Amino acid sequence: MSSDVYFSRIRVRSPNENNCTKLAKLCGLSGLSNIIYDGDLTAVKIHFGELGNDTYIKPIFVHSIIDEIKRAGGKPFLTDTNTMYVGSRHYAVDHLVTAIRHGFAYAVIDAPLIIADGLKGNNFTEINVPGKHFKTVKIARDIVDSDAMVVLSHVKGHALAGFGGAIKNLAMGCAPPLGKRDQHQGMQAEVNDQLCVGCGFCVTQCPFEAIHMKVKAYVDKSVCYGCSACLQVCPEKAIDFNWKRDVPKFLERMVEYAAGAVSEMVGKVLYISFLTGITPDCDCVPWSDAVIVPDIGFLASTDPVAIDKVAIDLINEQKGLENSTLCRNHKPGEDKFSGIWDKVDGSHLLDYAEEYGLGSQNYTIIEV
Repeated sequence: MSSDVYFSRIRVRSPNENNCTKLAKLCGLSGLSNIIYDGDLTAVKIHFGELGNDTYIKPIFVHSIIDEIKRAGGKPFLTDTNTMYVGSRHYAVDHLVTAIRHGFAYAVIDAPLIIADGLKGNNFTEINVPGKHFKTVKIARDIVDSDAMVVLSHVKGHALAGFGGAIKNLAMGCAPPLGKRDQHQGMQAEVNDQLCVGCGFCVTQCPFEAIHMKVKAYVDKSVCYGCSACLQVCPEKAIDFNWKRDVPKFLERMVEYAAGAVSEMVGKVLYISFLTGITPDCDCVPWSDAVIVPDIGFLASTDPVAIDKVAIDLINEQKGLENSTLCRNHKPGEDKFSGIWDKVDGSHLLDYAEEYGLGSQNYTIIEV
C-alpha cells in the first residue's frame, strides 16, 4: 500500500502567505481534525534542543500547530522525556529551564510544558510489544495517558542511527532514561590501544563512569550503555563500536520502542517533520554545526515510515553544501547522511520498521 505524505516547500513570495500559514494548511489537509476529538489531551512530542544547540524546531512554527490543535478541539501540551546522559535535559527541572530558554515558554507557545517521564525519569509504563528484541518496552506514562499525539520531528543526521526523524523521535523521545538504555544496550565502546594516548578525556565525558584509566583507557562493558559520548570526544579517534555487528540491532530496538510508543494510539497520531536546519548531528549535542543541504520544507503524514522515507529522499535530491561536514556524496541523488556517518546504514531502520508493520516505504507525495 502507498501512504500519503503532504509536502509544503519552504519558499514563500506572497504577502498573503508565510511558513506559519503553510503549516496550518498542512495540518488541515493531512487530517489533524480526524485524529483529534473534542477535549482530547494531546501530547505534542518535540525535542527542545540541548542547551547550546540552536537548530531545533522554531517556537513560532510550533505555536501555529498548537493553534490548529486547539481549533480541532484538542488540549495540547508540549512534551519530551529526560535524557540518559547527563546534560541540560537529564532531570525535569533542568529540562524545563532549557525549554523555556529556547523559547518554548507558555507565553510564547500558548501551551503548557510537561516532561512526560517525571522529575527523574521514573514515571513510565511497560507496554507489550511482539518484538525479536523486546517483549515489553518502557514508555513515558504521560504519553501513554494522552488521548492523541502530534509528533514534531526535526530531520537531521545522527552518529549512531545515520539520521533522526519521526521513528527516532518516537523511540528515544518517548522512552525514559531506562528505556533509552534498553535501546543502546549492546552498543559497547571498544578502545584501540594502538591509538589511545592515555589523555583521559573520555573518562571525564562518560555519563556512566564506564571508562577507567590504567596507562590507557579501558571500558567496563558491564556498565557501558553505548551512548557514543566517548566516540565523539576522543581527540585520537581511539574509541569505536563494532558497527557491522551492533548497529543493525540498535536500529531494530528503536523500531520496537517506536511501535510501543504508539501501540495504544491507533488512528490518533499525526507526524509533522521539519526539513530545515539540516545538520549532521542530533539536537542532543550542545552545538549546531553548519547545515549540509539547503532548507526544503515541511512534511505531514499519519505514517512514520513513509514520512521518514520521503524526508530522506528529498534531502538526497539536494546538492550538498560546501564548507560543511559533508565530505562526500555532494551530488543530487547521493546519500547525504552516509556522506557524514559512513559506518551506518540508516536504511535498515526503515526496512525493519516496514517489516515490523510500523508503516510503509511506499508513498504518494501530495504537494500543498
